[in-house]
Amino acid sequence: MEFFCYHRDRPNSLALREELLEEHWSYMDRYAAEMIARGPTLADDAPTGSVHIVDLPDPAAARAFAFDEPGYQAGAYRDVLLRRWHNALGRTMWDFPGGRTGGSRYLVLGLGTGPAADLTVPPDQDELIAYGPLLSDDGATWLGTAALLRAPDPDTARGVLTLDRYADIEVHNWQFGGRPS
Repeated sequence: MEFFCYHRDRPNSLALREELLEEHWSYMDRYAAEMIARGPTLADDAPTGSVHIVDLPDPAAARAFAFDEPGYQAGAYRDVLLRRWHNALGRTMWDFPGGRTGGSRYLVLGLGTGPAADLTVPPDQDELIAYGPLLSDDGATWLGTAALLRAPDPDTARGVLTLDRYADIEVHNWQFGGRPS
């Protein structure tokens, strides 16, 4: 089962996040085989959150993954969005043909309302790094859509989703994550 996990930073938690960075990376290293995508969201080049898309056995394992994370345990995050997810591209971020660098990268998070939308991959998928619906724990109810993509600007990134089908669409600067090589 695939899960989308977005830890959002608590205000003024940068020093704590920096202090815990090695612990965070070591924790995530334990999930390397299950990782579909990962990386921080940013504002003014400072982290505002941390995205992880993982393939885990069940919702209980996903909750343990999200809430045992060292930054969460230390109080660095204000909240966690954890949802079942479906990997509509069938690949990891490391398989993205555009590579790890070049261009602006974004997390586009559409919080659903009403009937399901954007269940199929948009026709121009060359710039998509990860894409799929956010689902209830049992996978039966559509709750939104999450995409990681390369785009020239936030407005273009937002356009990957059908604007009038969501209660809210968030666009965050995002970058490939993991230990620097």
